[in-house]
Amino acid sequence: MDALMDKLKEEIILQLNLEGVKKEDIDNDSPLFGEGLGLDSIDALELIVLLEKNYGIKIANPADGKKIFQSIRTMAAYIQENKK
Repeated sequence: MDALMDKLKEEIILQLNLEGVKKEDIDNDSPLFGEGLGLDSIDALELIVLLEKNYGIKIANPADGKKIFQSIRTMAAYIQENKK
């Protein structure tokens, strides 16, 4: 799962154009929104697109996004459980 988390960090940095952020700067368990990485609702939409495009995963219920996008670790776990 470590390799997947590293890959996710790289994909998020590229997808969201996080200039000046390196994958080493993102903690696997830190919140992605608010105090952690500081993402917002527009970024959440970009993460949904990333999951669909890169992993073939559609989030049927948008309310699930809050749980899925808590941290890099929760995203990686969701991908492992739902990847097609």
